[in-house]
Amino acid sequence: MAQVEKRGGLLRKSSASKKPLKEKVVLMYDEIFMTEDPSKCSPRFWEELFLMKVNLEYLEGKLESLDGEELMKIKDNINCLFQHCIQALGEDHPIRVVNALQTLCALIRGVHQKNKSTSGFDIINMLMGFDKAELCMKNLMESLDSLLCAEGSESLKSLCLKLLLCLVTVTDNISQNTILEYVMINSIFEAILQILSHPPSRREHGYDAVVLLALLVNYRKYESVNPYIVKLSIVDDEATLNVSIWILFFLFRQYKDKEEEHQSGFFSALTNMVGSMFIADAHEKISVQTNEAILLALYEAVHLNRNFITVLAQSHPEMGLVTTPVSPAPTTPATPLGTTPPSSDVISSVELPLDADVQTSNLLITFLKYSSIVMQDTKDEHRLHSGKLCLIILTCIAEDQYANAFLHDDNMNFRVNLHRMPMRHRKKAADKNLPCRPLVCAVLDLMVEFIVTHMMKEFPMDLYVRCIQVVHKLLCYQKKCRVRLHYTWRELWSALINLLKFLMSNETVLLAKHNIFTLALMIVNLFNMFITYGDTFLPTPSSYDELYYEIIRMHQSFDNLYSMVLRLSTNAGQWKEAASKVTHALVNIRAIINHFNPKIESYAAVNHISQLSEEQVLEVVRANYDTLTLKLQDGLDQYERYSEQHKEAAFFKELVRSISTNVRRNLAFHTLSQEVLLKEFSTIS
Repeated sequence: MAQVEKRGGLLRKSSASKKPLKEKVVLMYDEIFMTEDPSKCSPRFWEELFLMKVNLEYLEGKLESLDGEELMKIKDNINCLFQHCIQALGEDHPIRVVNALQTLCALIRGVHQKNKSTSGFDIINMLMGFDKAELCMKNLMESLDSLLCAEGSESLKSLCLKLLLCLVTVTDNISQNTILEYVMINSIFEAILQILSHPPSRREHGYDAVVLLALLVNYRKYESVNPYIVKLSIVDDEATLNVSIWILFFLFRQYKDKEEEHQSGFFSALTNMVGSMFIADAHEKISVQTNEAILLALYEAVHLNRNFITVLAQSHPEMGLVTTPVSPAPTTPATPLGTTPPSSDVISSVELPLDADVQTSNLLITFLKYSSIVMQDTKDEHRLHSGKLCLIILTCIAEDQYANAFLHDDNMNFRVNLHRMPMRHRKKAADKNLPCRPLVCAVLDLMVEFIVTHMMKEFPMDLYVRCIQVVHKLLCYQKKCRVRLHYTWRELWSALINLLKFLMSNETVLLAKHNIFTLALMIVNLFNMFITYGDTFLPTPSSYDELYYEIIRMHQSFDNLYSMVLRLSTNAGQWKEAASKVTHALVNIRAIINHFNPKIESYAAVNHISQLSEEQVLEVVRANYDTLTLKLQDGLDQYERYSEQHKEAAFFKELVRSISTNVRRNLAFHTLSQEVLLKEFSTIS
């Protein structure tokens, strides 16, 4: 018997003497692309069509091959196909539902691809017809909502989410996708939350559901009332927990996999043998695939609803320490480890036992660990966006009263193993000797790590500004609530001074691209904050003494900064005003240096000591506080609260555009394949 192979919608016998035959479904598509109603000659046409396996490639390609005029001639048939697809979604036979969903994907993508230059209203007319669009979309969204909320096939739910993602991302700028007006009117918010609240669904569909929600929240968010924003901002605690846990465990899984790969692989063994000669090479960095869509979802949750910030403080057993599943307990929900798109692999549920021997962690630690890896490499545009998102999320957290109370709670101590970038001049920290400290110490460690490791030619000015702002907001809380945090403040002071030195030594190069005086002013004002209010939040009087010691020890750096800003503030150049602000801000630092330096030199001369020890310098400092005169500087403990619409709108529009493009690219033919579905629905009842 001659073999039959399928290629491009054709059934071709291996014998060259025979004419190639088309698949039946392709013949039916060809009838739709005629001007006549295909059901006139065949009353059962539509019923039979949805029993045929969809040929996505042929249908989408056929739509793209027609010009605008040809497409308008068959508009009635396209409208009819769209409407019959929606009707088929209500069928009892799952194969018809599957085929209808697949066909809708091809129709939406094909028509949008053809009409990229036209308005959304033309596309609505082409797919549904203006007069029937409202009813069509209402029925479509109701059917999708029912399928997503039903207890039926997980494969059908997956296809529903794929269709919705297809619908949302057909345009790069989702706010120009007018069809989404109907998705706003006929909300599926509750269906998305239900998927995230049900462990089996969450494991299989969590990624698609979270990305879909993040995109819908960003539809015309600055131009009109978006119901998804409203609903997300008032969502209850239980649903909040489900969304947050999934997002952060997805990030945690990426972090944990890469950490283990880095620590146990051949490369790790090789670098141990080579030693520290090449320790700063980029190859030794841990790198995770950045996921802007998941970070965007976390940002929207934290930004819109303070309940999500509350959930970040929820404790859970440390993931990765439990190796064997235990019997499910009614009160302990299964927690997913997340999936990595666009793979369809399903990760098994692991119950987390509340065992006293298992170290507890919380969702904020998960985020900090992930951020410590993402923020180490900002040279790539996507990683830069992810690093920026991490810092914006931390900014929202640093402004929240409840989050700060938790971060600074001295009774809630954790070991947080942040990733530290390998560098030549420092040894790798011994992870096992990490102390238990309030979580704010880990946030400060993360900021110090960023400051120290990103002084480079391609200077990430925006990220540095955000980093310093996070530190400032935490200090404002400590000053306001008189929290005396036991932290190694010297590491922060040293990092800030080194950053000032970097700005000065690269003045010419940096000024060609950035206003470095904005950053310099922020750094100087952090020191002013410590000088003016340090006695209210530094842990001990000796900590305040150490602050003065560091300023005096590094006085040359502050003198050089003063010389630089004085030079530029007395010239009539573009930096005059910005440099002048730094000049005025240095008044107290210069007063400290000018007050104590002569006294230290005098002490050394009287005691015939060529080089004083730290303790001797501190002795001079303590003895001469009374004669020091400082100026009171206003506004040091004030800051402008984060505002997305006024300052970040352009960034988020570009970010959402990038995410939309990536999601659409990942919705390739193989991810819409029917093979698994047809095996699942092998019989028609």
